[in-house]
Amino acid sequence: MTMTPSSTGFESGIHSNTEFAQSILAGLTAPQKRIDSKWLYDVVGSQLFDTITQLDEYYPTRTELGILRRHAASLAEYVTDGTALVELGSGSSTKTRALLNALTGLKSYVPIDISQEHLQDAACHVAAEYDWLEVHPVVADFTAEIVLPPPLANAPKILFFPGSTIGNFEIEGAAQLLRRMRRMSGVTAFVIGVDLVKDTDTLVRAYDDTKGVTAAFNLNLLTRINRELGADFDLERFRHEARWNSRENRIEMHLVSTSAQDVQLLGQTIHFAAGETVHTENSHKYTPGQLEGIAGQEGWLVRQIWTDADNLFGVAVLTPDSG
Repeated sequence: MTMTPSSTGFESGIHSNTEFAQSILAGLTAPQKRIDSKWLYDVVGSQLFDTITQLDEYYPTRTELGILRRHAASLAEYVTDGTALVELGSGSSTKTRALLNALTGLKSYVPIDISQEHLQDAACHVAAEYDWLEVHPVVADFTAEIVLPPPLANAPKILFFPGSTIGNFEIEGAAQLLRRMRRMSGVTAFVIGVDLVKDTDTLVRAYDDTKGVTAAFNLNLLTRINRELGADFDLERFRHEARWNSRENRIEMHLVSTSAQDVQLLGQTIHFAAGETVHTENSHKYTPGQLEGIAGQEGWLVRQIWTDADNLFGVAVLTPDSG
């Protein structure tokens, strides 16, 4: 077992209080108040999300995991000597095990995540379970350029982006991410989880569960802002809401102010009207054709899209288009 902690910017503050403060203040003073969804994932938020993935209403995790278990062995054709599996936004690395179990020819695993404590804990568990694998956790924000430590930068690699996280990006943002990953050297395949367009009731239930875990996950943002930036949000005066935006083909998560109120933040007064919302996350849903179109524009070929029997979810395998 080898585990080498690495960082591409943590010490210089990839999510320093300065960047966090600037992002939160800019978002809450915009005409449509918003918070970047990456700030949902502090330690508590990451733990709550792990709980969400186990809920009955939240179909994406178990559906994607079933797809990966059925098809992961097919990815062996993209594994060569020294291949690294590089996972973007690794979280607890739960789905990663489906690939590691099937692809024993891998040399190393590189989980990338913005939450250092959660990342190190998950990486330690993977390193303990797979004693033949080199594990190199990298603390980084994959929404920006990623610089992998040598010799990983030039190693052959399979990129892994599960969980329909690509849906959190606006369509142009998803295209930009595909463009950045296309510039990474040595990529033999890019495996991406995508949530597919389906009936509205199923979608809304997945993001507004009866146990209130997703609500706690969303409201934890306000707790974090209070703790780290000294704000005075009263969580009793906000509620979670999931809504379907049919024009944009996406689920939106909002925090709704239940009354007119003022919040103190970094020396400024942020006013909320009754019913005003803070837009905290998007989850775009794709059709296979839409994904192929975006990928093709950014230099990728879609080799296959594996789906479940009910067409709830898809796992796409992309390769660089050398033409």
